[in-house]
Amino acid sequence: MPEYLLYFNQQWVGDHDEEWFRPRGPLARAVTEEMKAAGVYVFAGGLEEEDGPVYSADPTSGEVLVTDGPYVETKEFLGGFAIVDVPDDETAKHWAAKIAEACGWPHEVRRFKNYPPPPSED
Repeated sequence: MPEYLLYFNQQWVGDHDEEWFRPRGPLARAVTEEMKAAGVYVFAGGLEEEDGPVYSADPTSGEVLVTDGPYVETKEFLGGFAIVDVPDDETAKHWAAKIAEACGWPHEVRRFKNYPPPPSED
């Protein structure tokens, strides 16, 4: 089955106080548990915003340069994501709608490329 990335940029969350956010965590965790029970869950998680480390790896100079901080200064950054293993786009959209509703902000859906399996060594 194809795998899909359900994700949001942190800027899509909007400005809300702690009281607004407090009930969102249990709702999102409930959808994650529902994904697990349905057998479509691969991974889900939110990314640390300000306190977590951010590194970039840039190979364009001929050597890989690993530095602190994002590669490009931008106002948008990935806030969190889930990966689901589902049969089709409609099912991926179903789960995206459930997690977006639980979180209270928009999510985008992207299908991972389907690469052919490596040749067997028979």
